[in-house]
Amino acid sequence: MNRAFFSVVKAFFIAVVALSTAAHAADEPKAAPAKADPAKGEALYTNGDPARNITACISCHGAAGASTISANPKLGGQHDAYIHKQLTNFQGADRNNPIMSPLAKLLTDDEMKNIAAYLNAQPAKPGAAKDKDTLALGKKIYRGGIAEKSVPACAGCHSPNGAGIPAQFPRIGGQHQDYTVAELTNFRSGARKNGPMMTTIAKRMSDDEIKAVADYIAGLK
Repeated sequence: MNRAFFSVVKAFFIAVVALSTAAHAADEPKAAPAKADPAKGEALYTNGDPARNITACISCHGAAGASTISANPKLGGQHDAYIHKQLTNFQGADRNNPIMSPLAKLLTDDEMKNIAAYLNAQPAKPGAAKDKDTLALGKKIYRGGIAEKSVPACAGCHSPNGAGIPAQFPRIGGQHQDYTVAELTNFRSGARKNGPMMTTIAKRMSDDEIKAVADYIAGLK
C-alpha cells in the first residue's frame, strides 16, 4: 500500500516539474530575428557569389538598382518588404522566371533581406513617358481608373506619384515601360500568380490600356 502510494506521489511530482519546466521555457524571451545588413546585401548584389553560382544582381539590374535595360526592373528605392516577398515568391511556384527563379533558390532568407535592405536605401532612378499620344489615357487610368470596366485607379494603392506604400504596395513610378507592360500582361495571362488583386485588374485591361498606363507610370516622380 505504502509503495503504491509513494509511486503515485513520485509520478505526481515528476509531472509537476515537467510542466513547470515547460512553462518556464515558454516564458523565456525568444531570440530576435537577425537585423538585415545592407553592407552584406551590397556585396552580394555587386559581386554575387561565384562559389555558389550566384550571379551578381548588378549585371542585370544596374549599379544601385538603376537598371538601364528596359526588360529588367529598376530596383533602387524599392520597398525592402516588397523585394523580399518577390525573391521568396521566385523560390516557389507563384512567380516563375527562367532567370530569377534559379538564382533566388540559391539565396538564404537572410541574404534576401540583406539585398532588399541595400536596394531600399538606394535612390530611385527617374524615367520619362515617351508616347505623347497615349499620355492622357494613361493619366486617366492611373488617377481615375476605368469605371466601365471596374478597374480602380492605380494611384489608390501605388500613391499619386508612384511611390507606393511600404510593406503593402511597390514603388512603380519611373519604372521602365517595357517591364511594366510585361508584368501587367503576365498578371492578365496568369503567368504571374503572386498578386490576386493585380490579376483581377489586369484581366479587365486591353493591350492599349496597359501600354498607356505603363508609359504614364514611367514618367511619375
